[in-house]
Amino acid sequence: MGSAPKKETVRRMFDDISGKYDFLNHFFSFGIDHLWRKKLVRLLAPSKPLSILDVACGTGDLALSLARLRPQRIVGIDISEKMLEIGRQKISRKGKEPVIRLQQGDAEHIPFPDNTFDAVTVAFGVRNFDDLGLGLSEMRRVLRPGGCMLILEFSHPAAFPMKQLYGFYSHTVIPAVGRLISGSSTAYTYLPQSVDAFPSGKDFLEILDQRGLVRVNQISLTGGIASVYTGEK
Repeated sequence: MGSAPKKETVRRMFDDISGKYDFLNHFFSFGIDHLWRKKLVRLLAPSKPLSILDVACGTGDLALSLARLRPQRIVGIDISEKMLEIGRQKISRKGKEPVIRLQQGDAEHIPFPDNTFDAVTVAFGVRNFDDLGLGLSEMRRVLRPGGCMLILEFSHPAAFPMKQLYGFYSHTVIPAVGRLISGSSTAYTYLPQSVDAFPSGKDFLEILDQRGLVRVNQISLTGGIASVYTGEK
């Protein structure tokens, strides 16, 4: 990741790959990432949130999926302005501007008062936090009492042969193809490294518990390649 602070390095990296980000996301997951987001939305649906904060919202895919719940407002924050620009274009094309607003913002210093949102979500973003504990604490802070936090993130498959296949795919195929298509020599090497370093499964549930969330749970997806973590304030 270089010598610059992680946050600034991540911001520049996502600015650099923003034009190819959506294509590569769907390409590398064979389109399954759409199903993962739909699963998160289904898990949130029973709580009928009126206001949702989507942290590390990127190009707005999860925010657009969450709009199906018909909340009064969805706010997305991200540190990469170029990712946000693409997201705003998508939201405009789909006519969701009255509901969804994207703005530049830092997950570790969320620019909203305590107890603002009925739900806080993040998809494939927490592993990029400079300070994971602080980011999760901030997400909890802006949740209303009883509000839901849902986190979609890559995890570590444990069973044969998924573990071996995923290891080869993520460490060999993704970096090579990602470098070729995106033009970035580092972004798609960083991806599997950040997944490896992320404390998934029980370790992450313990971190959520330590941050004051209750009824924490993990729903494993696609043989353990990804998980949705849920908790309440």
